[in-house]
Amino acid sequence: MYVRPAVAGDADFLWRILLEAYNWNGEQRFTAQQLAAEPHAARYLVGWPRRDDFGVIAQTDAGEPIGAAWARQLPESEPGYGFVAPDVPELSLGLLPEYRGRGYGRTLMEALIQVAAEGPSPIARLSLSVEDGNPALRLYTALGFTRVGRSGDSDTMVLDVRTCPTPLNSR
Repeated sequence: MYVRPAVAGDADFLWRILLEAYNWNGEQRFTAQQLAAEPHAARYLVGWPRRDDFGVIAQTDAGEPIGAAWARQLPESEPGYGFVAPDVPELSLGLLPEYRGRGYGRTLMEALIQVAAEGPSPIARLSLSVEDGNPALRLYTALGFTRVGRSGDSDTMVLDVRTCPTPLNSR
């Protein structure tokens, strides 16, 4: 498995991964059409990539994409579920079901955090929203995300990229 930057040609795959992220518990709570029509969900990908968007794609050695992590700054007038501030990109993460639980999510998150920290316009913080019961919460906590709010059955979490307790900052 290797990780590469997400590009414009990855938009369809990112939509597929967004659907996987929304249906994280194995139930089909959303179809692709419902997701695209849901304004809060669609704002994570409509027009991908915009100027400040960044992301990474995990692929098999044969070049098949298996997962992705990406981040987008959203305006206060159109917040996502993990909105904290307009200058704090909200991230999305997902893997195809057969690749979950193998450490690929951590690899994607570490790569995305590295892009945030070392990109042309370094990002100080990243945010996300995670529903109760989602096993990804353990990963987010291990990477240093902390809970800063709650909405319905989801926590809003933030990572200070500059103090991220990953191998990234020991380089």
